[in-house]
Amino acid sequence: MRQFVTGHDNDPSDDRSGRQDHHWETLKTLLPYLWPADRPNLRVRVVIALASLILAKIVSVVGPFFFKDAVDQLDGLEPTAVTLTVMLVLAYAASRIFTIAFAQLRDYVAAPVGQHAQRVVALQTFKHLHDLSLRFHLERRTGGLSRVIERGVLGIDFIVRFTLFNIVPTIVELAMVCVILAMVFNGWFPLITLITIGAYIWFTFSITEWRNKFRRQMNDKDSEANTKAVDSLLNFETVKYFGNENHEAVRYDKSLAGYETAAISVNQSLAALNSGQALIFNLGLGLLLVLTVYGAAAGLMTVGEFTMVNLYMMQLYQPLNLLGMVYREVKQSLVDMEEMFDLTKVAAEVVDDPNAAPLEVEGAEVAFDNVFFHYEPARPILKDVSFTVPAGKMVAVVGPSGAGKSTLSRILYRFYDIAEGSVRIDGQDIRTVTQESLRRAIGIVPQDTVLFNDTILYNIRYGRPDATDAEVEEAAKLAQIHDFVVGLPDGYKSMVGERGLKLSGGEKQRVAIARTILKNPPILLLDEATSALDTHTEKEIQNALYKVAENRTTLVIAHRLSTVIDADEILVLEQGQIVERGKHKELLAQHGVYAGMWQRQQEAAAAREKLKQFGDEDVPAPVLAGE
Repeated sequence: MRQFVTGHDNDPSDDRSGRQDHHWETLKTLLPYLWPADRPNLRVRVVIALASLILAKIVSVVGPFFFKDAVDQLDGLEPTAVTLTVMLVLAYAASRIFTIAFAQLRDYVAAPVGQHAQRVVALQTFKHLHDLSLRFHLERRTGGLSRVIERGVLGIDFIVRFTLFNIVPTIVELAMVCVILAMVFNGWFPLITLITIGAYIWFTFSITEWRNKFRRQMNDKDSEANTKAVDSLLNFETVKYFGNENHEAVRYDKSLAGYETAAISVNQSLAALNSGQALIFNLGLGLLLVLTVYGAAAGLMTVGEFTMVNLYMMQLYQPLNLLGMVYREVKQSLVDMEEMFDLTKVAAEVVDDPNAAPLEVEGAEVAFDNVFFHYEPARPILKDVSFTVPAGKMVAVVGPSGAGKSTLSRILYRFYDIAEGSVRIDGQDIRTVTQESLRRAIGIVPQDTVLFNDTILYNIRYGRPDATDAEVEEAAKLAQIHDFVVGLPDGYKSMVGERGLKLSGGEKQRVAIARTILKNPPILLLDEATSALDTHTEKEIQNALYKVAENRTTLVIAHRLSTVIDADEILVLEQGQIVERGKHKELLAQHGVYAGMWQRQQEAAAAREKLKQFGDEDVPAPVLAGE
């Protein structure tokens, strides 16, 4: 099935009808990849492939002459002429062999060229997607993006194999055949051939354009079905929690039903296309053979020439018979390639300054100065936020949900640029340093740890891919997960499952901590790292986090105030503004927002203790709504 991704105003797949005028531009974009300046060996291959293509066509149009002469020799064959006739037959057979041999040589030589183009384009697109902003990816569906790349790469393969090595050779052969027919016979033969082929092509293109609307419907429904399937499987646990397997199946089947209807129309319209093509071509062939019969009757043509005309038309018919499919797939491939190339043209929202230098970290002091930020202009998130995290100190940010706490971490990582103000590390505005060096200096333990569907070893080593096994194990020990891992049947080679599904919340958090320890960053971000854990696990994770935070500049974003009472400073964020700041005891003494939050959480903790008395030991410490 085919699909395309939908959504955003700038989505490259939204405006398909308007793309028809850009096919040539797409081909021009592709050509440098087929004639790479940095790969002279591939250029040599292209030249050899084109030479093989031309030789194959020359041999193919010469072959029927041998067959014609052999047939003429058979008419009243004399015993003395048998050897000549056999030689002509063998020459015809040799021409067929060489035609195939040159065609296969062309494919053999050109294969690395097409594969190199696919690899380079796919890699560039993949890298560009990683360069795009978080906003771009939040507004897209990952399944759709992956299919855009997949179809674009397959489109390149199809364009190379069929446009360069099917359509172009057919045009070359048609020109040769028309010249030969004009030279051997008379002007009516090439004229009828051109009219037949022209009518054949016009009919094929017209019907294929009509059929394309059904194929677009197939793509739409395929896109819909695929994204629903990916979304459902990624949220496997949620589906199970609510017992909505049947609901998901019904949604998926609805999209499949739409695909089925469109696919039936495609197959039925194909029958009309094939019938019309056969009618047009055979009418032209029949007319040419009738002319040949009259010429033979008048003594102007031989039986061999009759067979030669038939052979030439059959040679043309074979590639033309695929024309409908080729035309349709070429157009679809061009659309697929346009979607992929358009992804590479999407401008990155956050880019390095041309004069950006690597971040130079000394003490790793972090300062937010008069920061204003919004995701949308009409919805401000941060308003004139200023604070400093001194080198080696810990500052905590607390407040209700939606106050803008997690936005601070996204700004510090420079996933987004701020509207006003500045964010500095050791006095360097983060907009003036390279993103790579900035993110290398920061480590994060997020609230929702997402792991790769690989081994525990791989997921911890992701913090520093060149780390040794011994370094990975040392990080795991500091994160207090080593004993758990070695107790598993496969140890560090144990698979964690999709998004880390095979591990508990606490185990995933420890992997995240180990990963950050291995990265060894001077700045640490703890973004609500324990809010989803039970009290016992929280304390263990908290101890591990404090070990990691030692001698590091640490910014903690927290729901549970009990986890940040030892912070050097606590900031209370409300509606995008800092409304209170100070140490834990100082804030309690103010009897303000922080004191109110503390009181509610203490009451919630007391309620939990009461639940324990009834034997419910695993009730997690609740976080009140809005906090």
